[in-house]
Amino acid sequence: MAYVRKNVAALTRQEKRRFVDALLELKRRGEYDEFVRMHIHYFTPDGERGLRTAHMAPSFLPWHRRFLLDLERALRRVDSSVTIPYWDWTRDRTTTSVPWRDDLLGGNGRPGDRRVTTGPFAWAHGHWTLRVGVTDGTFLTRDLGRSHDPIALPTAAELEWALKDPVYDVAPWDSTVTKGFRNKLEGWGPGRGSTSWRNHNRVHRWVGGTMLGAASVNDPVFWLHHAFLDLQWTRWQRRHRTGRYLPAQPPGRGDAQHGRVVARHQKLPPWDVTPDQLEDVSRIYRYA
Repeated sequence: MAYVRKNVAALTRQEKRRFVDALLELKRRGEYDEFVRMHIHYFTPDGERGLRTAHMAPSFLPWHRRFLLDLERALRRVDSSVTIPYWDWTRDRTTTSVPWRDDLLGGNGRPGDRRVTTGPFAWAHGHWTLRVGVTDGTFLTRDLGRSHDPIALPTAAELEWALKDPVYDVAPWDSTVTKGFRNKLEGWGPGRGSTSWRNHNRVHRWVGGTMLGAASVNDPVFWLHHAFLDLQWTRWQRRHRTGRYLPAQPPGRGDAQHGRVVARHQKLPPWDVTPDQLEDVSRIYRYA
């Protein structure tokens, strides 16, 4: 029977506590840090050679869907009642709304070093020391809204702009495409600065601190954010019934993307699963 992922704003006090406790237990066991390592390893941008699976590629959505499933399965081994909630950043848009409260993820970082000092993941409690990253920082940081140069979270209209595109992705299957649902949701746009960051990317920038870059998994809000993106893929599929993951076939020899993107029926590293097999997960979970 499929379990349910809820809006974080609808969680009961007990559900919040169970979710937090399960995360802390995975961290205590050392399992959580392995998720951080994996995300860093597969954070391959356009400018690097080799296969891209997690970002700037069509497999952005199925890769993170499987990534969330792995974390969720680990959480449920700790507490079978736990599922990953989603954060609807088109509705909960302030620095004090859900999920930024002491009984869940804690709040903004303090001025200066941006260290998070509230909530269960505050460094002072000793339960959430960062051990894996691209810098030497050991504590969780946030700069909600980007204090030095404020930006806003994406709006419902900006999300709708992505959802209404009937095509999943288009060639050249990277961060430069201007059509297709995948990149409109992932959020790589033309230009420089805040105007080029849309939807997914804009949210990472808005949270700031630890959420910037490959080690963003160190902030538990990563999972709530990506659960909401996963929900958008489900909504896109319902709206565009004939829409499928693209490319259906691998780019041929001579194509600049040959060997650089995962086609529909190719294995999606590091797992023995294809994007095709991840398009329908309704038997595993659904969204409330």
